Amino acid sequence: PLPQILGKLITNCKKMLMKQIFRGGNGKNLSNLRLDRRYRACNHNMLAKILASDSIEKVCGRMFAERGHELVEKPGIKKDELLKIIGEYDGLVVRSGTKVTKEIIDAGKNLKIIGRAGTGVDNIDVRAATNKGILVVNTPGGNTISTGELAMAHILALARNIPQATASLKAGRWDRALYTGSELAGKTLGVIGVGRIGREVAKWCRGFGMTTIGFDPVLSEQSARNFGIEPVSLDELFEKADFITIHTPLTKDTQYLMNKETLEKCKKGVRIVNCARGGIVDEAALLEAVKSGHVAGASLDVLEEEPPVEASLELRLHPHIIISPHLG
Repeated sequence: PLPQILGKLITNCKKMLMKQIFRGGNGKNLSNLRLDRRYRACNHNMLAKILASDSIEKVCGRMFAERGHELVEKPGIKKDELLKIIGEYDGLVVRSGTKVTKEIIDAGKNLKIIGRAGTGVDNIDVRAATNKGILVVNTPGGNTISTGELAMAHILALARNIPQATASLKAGRWDRALYTGSELAGKTLGVIGVGRIGREVAKWCRGFGMTTIGFDPVLSEQSARNFGIEPVSLDELFEKADFITIHTPLTKDTQYLMNKETLEKCKKGVRIVNCARGGIVDEAALLEAVKSGHVAGASLDVLEEEPPVEASLELRLHPHIIISPHLG
């Protein structure tokens, strides 16, 4: 668990500092009195002061407290305020909301570790942190099931028009024929990124009678097959998939992976789900593809700008596009 990782690492760092103090620094032996005084001062400050700048589960706070660390929770803190106070803390815990920039890292004079309560660290300037000797850790696997379930919910909602049908009914209409949707059974699911989450989603979709194919430049073909996923090239995935679900980090290689050109390669009537990262899908290109009918619909848990900005308003209001506020 993240609290345990952070706590142990910070405690170890401070133990190393104590050892240096006991050596005396200048090669001279410390007197027993001075040693005791400096030990008590160092020991008093042994426990870490940790800031959580995004919402975290209550269990995290309990785990930090059990290990004697002080956790201060300020979810939604503004950048200006974060810059003012980050220097007071030994550790920083974030989710996807906080962008840990070089500026913030430079202001964290006492920072020893940054923990990402989740998988991706693309919202942390890892290079800047490394250059300052600050450890960056994450919790891969910690949100595998919850994010996978959310992606599965988006696939089903997209296939059967659940949000649109609900809104129609609440508006006083009874549009059964309009919102019947499409079955998953017999369809092909294309998984982009066959990691923990992608594999779980593929497994569940096979339970619905879907064929699962996948693209992952890192995973070997045999490993993919061991997970019940037929490995294919990206172009072949675009050509065959009735549904595409995205489970990759946002990198320079995956930014705008789904763009005008790649969307045109997709099978007509494809449905696209992105519960990974905003910026992997070119939102303007997606909107045009949906409006033209080439893409039947899309379901997104992430946007390039969060909270959303005016530029994405048409995308968010389109009747064939489902969006949730980064619940994963």
